[in-house]
Amino acid sequence: MHDEFLCHVTAYGTCAGQRIGVPLGSYRAPTLALALWWLRDRANWIADRLDPRPEAEHFPPSALVPVAGTVPDVPAVLRSWCGDDGQQELVAEQLAAGRLVRIATNDDTTEYELLAESVDALRMQRTIPALFLPVG
Repeated sequence: MHDEFLCHVTAYGTCAGQRIGVPLGSYRAPTLALALWWLRDRANWIADRLDPRPEAEHFPPSALVPVAGTVPDVPAVLRSWCGDDGQQELVAEQLAAGRLVRIATNDDTTEYELLAESVDALRMQRTIPALFLPVG
């Protein structure tokens, strides 16, 4: 069982013809449950910022307008992932097995990526090359 997890959230876009990543947060989770909680919390955080309630009092009238129906609905995808017990269980199983988990979705300008990986698995990967050094 892997006990500690590194979690990252990044937004990727294009600037001057190059793909750039903007870190939106990192967390070193001491338990699997906290890693899953943090990933869901960040997914909801992104969704709430991309899709705020238009009736909120801090927006002037007509400040927000709907996007075209052809634009992928990133907030809906993220909220759906957060509420899908099967997906949450799958992520938990993958992390517990020491595998890297990547949840990604995009709209027409930006890709949003949530990553989580076991600290133990990372440590083991670093030592593997040292275990197979040629002798001679």
